[in-house]
Amino acid sequence: MSKNIPLNERIIFALDVSSHEEAMALVEKLDGEIKFFKVGLQLFLAGWFQTIDAIIARGNKVMVDLKFFDIPETVKLAVDQLKNRGVTFATVHGNDPILRAAIQDKNGLKILAVTVLTSFSEDDMREMGMTGSIRDLVLLRSRKALELGCDGVVSSPLEAQPLRDELGENFLIVTPGIRPGANIENEDDDQVRIATAKEAIINGADHVVIGRPIRDSSDPIALIKELQRDIAAGLATKG
Repeated sequence: MSKNIPLNERIIFALDVSSHEEAMALVEKLDGEIKFFKVGLQLFLAGWFQTIDAIIARGNKVMVDLKFFDIPETVKLAVDQLKNRGVTFATVHGNDPILRAAIQDKNGLKILAVTVLTSFSEDDMREMGMTGSIRDLVLLRSRKALELGCDGVVSSPLEAQPLRDELGENFLIVTPGIRPGANIENEDDDQVRIATAKEAIINGADHVVIGRPIRDSSDPIALIKELQRDIAAGLATKG
């Protein structure tokens, strides 16, 4: 798998807003620096394909993060709705039959398997009666997803290094839970398995997903450039 990823596509900006108009205002403000945007459940329900199409029409890439989880035939049909629209990534969350259905007829769309949400902690594992570690669960789910033919996985930056060590380089790792260094310890953060962009890249991530820190910054362009410098430094460290 080719990994010649431009710096302006390394950050996937999470458009976690409630309207098409808000989303496009952010895209127009940021796409001189960032060329990859994530559309999740909130925005998709507000703007449907109008927003996705408008982002792509401006020459940008889109990750549709709907975490498809349903019976296999329904997931296959959902992926069918995306595959000819210019979408780059779609996320799927489920067992083997669900993942197998998602990849049946991708037609250039890259399918990313969601492993364990970044809001999930070891305490949550215990409460659900699971005795293993999050790391082990992420590795198990990732190995299976790649064997089935998924193009990559979504994991926290903390699992990127063991994923690379165990499974190699020939797949994509997309990591949410990215925070600028000054905000890495935030008590109000709903994501618990977090890291800086530089740490994530050194650990093996290909793309980092960042939303609120950029959106809420007093100077988002300056922050993006700082993050991109960190990513470039991480890539240089990897050699």
